[in-house]
Amino acid sequence: MRSSPPIDRLVESLKRLPGIGEKTATRLAFYLVGAADNQVQALANAIGRLKQEIVLCERCFDLTDHSPCQICLDPKREPGLLCVVEEPADLAAIEKSASFRGHYHVLGGAFAPIDGVGPDELRVRELLERVRGGEIQEVVLATNPNTEGDATAHYLADQLRESGVKLSRIAYGMPLGGDLEYADHVTVGLCIENRRGL
Repeated sequence: MRSSPPIDRLVESLKRLPGIGEKTATRLAFYLVGAADNQVQALANAIGRLKQEIVLCERCFDLTDHSPCQICLDPKREPGLLCVVEEPADLAAIEKSASFRGHYHVLGGAFAPIDGVGPDELRVRELLERVRGGEIQEVVLATNPNTEGDATAHYLADQLRESGVKLSRIAYGMPLGGDLEYADHVTVGLCIENRRGL
């Protein structure tokens, strides 16, 4: 511990955030101590208002400041195309790529039987109801490419198959600019297996 209790408290609070360890928390704390008062106050206000101003969209379950969210209200989006993701951060990553112009459904996680997370703990029922509504023509399963995400995608595919909608799964592959020699063997294998004709 340092000799200043206010800095110690801030470092301990920052370390609770995902991806922030002791070193980064300490660096952030000292940055904030030296920052302009209005900058620190703006950050504190934004954090303080966050839980009060953010709600779940009633349609897609993304985090938003109003419901339905901007994506669900966008008339330029393809109404028959639905992308299923685990978390709002996954939706944000896809939106950042600007590669998808349909709508979304946020499950709220992935299957994790050891942690007691199954279909009843996720928004699977809401997804099935949405697809059965008749407007959806294709469902893109964009769960993470790991054991939990794959299990979730397989379960959803089984549940959705009888609905008659087209089902697809995001492809695995090399990042743009990636070198084969630095990729893990599973990624390289999937790149070869999922190759396209030219």
